[in-house]
Amino acid sequence: IAVYEARGELQCVVEAMLPLGAGLLYELFLRQKARLEAAGLFDASRKRALARFPRAIGVVCSTAAAALHDVLTALARRAPQVRVIVYASAVQGADAPAQLVQAIALAGARAEVDTLIVCRGGGAIEDLWAFNDEAVVRAIVASPIPVVCGVGHETDVTLADLAADLRAPTPTAAAELASPLRSELLLGLAALERQMRRTQRQRLDTMAQ
Repeated sequence: IAVYEARGELQCVVEAMLPLGAGLLYELFLRQKARLEAAGLFDASRKRALARFPRAIGVVCSTAAAALHDVLTALARRAPQVRVIVYASAVQGADAPAQLVQAIALAGARAEVDTLIVCRGGGAIEDLWAFNDEAVVRAIVASPIPVVCGVGHETDVTLADLAADLRAPTPTAAAELASPLRSELLLGLAALERQMRRTQRQRLDTMAQ
């Protein structure tokens, strides 16, 4: 804002303009989404069920992220019998897409987990942009291990979410969806034990008669 003193005019000098609304990144997101959707990467028919009783769960995340702590806490609470393996990766910045691709591929090559969680905490669209990268989306689709994606908060949706076998609204929710509740498993085992004892007793009674 300036004043042109010769004529007493107030001037507004504009150096750049952007469309009002979600902005250029969101427009790019929509274009990429349409293109990858047309390629079949988000088809429901290719989604796989998660392991019902996982022996080990992998987590692709930054080791410094609060989201990793949330996931580990939830898994320890729900399923302490399940082994957890962390595949470290940056989740923000220029190096994040390549590191995410590498971590997902490493988990698939090692084949040491039954379910893979890809996660990070919330943030602006710029912070989550690595999870809209086409290479990351294709790495998730190509993963031989079923993938649960929990990126951002409930309202955040990335292309990685759409490509995953299951989308979770938060990292903690991803851990809950990937792991069975230990107390429920123990109740199920107790019910099976009672059924087996009853069946055996009936068979023995029949044989005795």
